[in-house]
Amino acid sequence: MTTLGAIFTPNNPPERLLGVARAADEAGLGELWLWEDCFLNSGVAAASAALAVTGRLRVGIGIMPVPFRNAALCAMEIATLGRLFGDRAIAGVGHGVQEWMAQVGARPASPLTLLREYATAVRALLHGETVTTAGRYVRLDKVTLDWPPVVAPPLLIGATGPKTLALSGEVGDGTILTGATTVAGVAEAKRLIAVDGPHEIVVFVAAAFGPGARELLRVHREQSGPDEPGVAGDAAEIAEVVRAYAAAGATKVILQPMRGEPDPESYVRFVAEEVQPLIA
Repeated sequence: MTTLGAIFTPNNPPERLLGVARAADEAGLGELWLWEDCFLNSGVAAASAALAVTGRLRVGIGIMPVPFRNAALCAMEIATLGRLFGDRAIAGVGHGVQEWMAQVGARPASPLTLLREYATAVRALLHGETVTTAGRYVRLDKVTLDWPPVVAPPLLIGATGPKTLALSGEVGDGTILTGATTVAGVAEAKRLIAVDGPHEIVVFVAAAFGPGARELLRVHREQSGPDEPGVAGDAAEIAEVVRAYAAAGATKVILQPMRGEPDPESYVRFVAEEVQPLIA
């Protein structure tokens, strides 16, 4: 069964998150996802807070930009979330937006090389290994986590282009696809990932409901691009699109509210109470 979730977008102030997380948990939403966009909410701090005020909700970070953090620190953060909250914490890493990385003086000459070295080291640390590596970007000398997670969590890789999708299949346990991904794009991504065994494919999908939904989606496309996929309508129409993404290979479909959504609590309740039953 495909997991359905929703996004708490970082254009909301951080203090709004706790109420949204509680609403999602009470409504029975499967997953709530956060973005670590520059220069808005911290993904790790926000995820930890959301997990702390909920009892069953899973919280994903999609994604943590790898140029931001030393690989050992990233592994420590993921491990700590795992020790505190078990499999309710979901971690994703990726290139990040290169313009933002340049702003903080962390833009790599080869993002693909960095991501390969980084994901390989982080996964090994999360599995309790002692890591020594002297790569182009990641250099660790006999590093072992003192508090590795009890069960190593899956490490998801944010990917768009063919090379990064192929890399995700090599070094990741799952792949996160952006809101610009069409149904056909999910099928193509699955082909490029080229994994025979289990591999999560998470896709973000812009979705609007209620009065003015189609106008909200139109404005969203004006801001994001005219070819940006998305859906506007009632629960049945949204569920139909979710099922199409699932049929193409998505294991998790995470609905993204329109920019400026005034009531994120009602949004997560709608996804959980109106759309989710139609998927199950």
